[in-house]
Amino acid sequence: MSTETPPSDTTANASAPLGGSSTAAILSYIPVIGFIIALILHNGQKTELGTYHLRQSLGLHLTAFVLFFGATIFFMIVGIIPLVNIVFGAIAMVYFPLLSLGSVVFFILGLISAAQGQQKPLPLVGGKYQSWFANSFA
Repeated sequence: MSTETPPSDTTANASAPLGGSSTAAILSYIPVIGFIIALILHNGQKTELGTYHLRQSLGLHLTAFVLFFGATIFFMIVGIIPLVNIVFGAIAMVYFPLLSLGSVVFFILGLISAAQGQQKPLPLVGGKYQSWFANSFA
């Protein structure tokens, strides 16, 4: 009879969520109401994964809001200038759908990362969100 212990399977835990349940992390990517529910769930059971994705999602929500709100104000102001409003009206017709599509893509990327239990930052901005909101949701 051998007393050797079998090697542990490190791949079994590779896809397991870090720090526990991923519910709050997943819900955080549902705009507004999902984020609020995720905050409530996270306050009840804080997890490393939940904290990470709440930061990513907060940054994404704020970025989308600022870009939409800022562009709306800009295009409203430019829209009252004769002749220029035609050009900027055409630009706005392209800008807003592209911004909407980009926002949806980023939310889906974050949602996939949360569902897989990974702490993968969003492309281009995820690292910044983690540093900007480092003290949030801890």
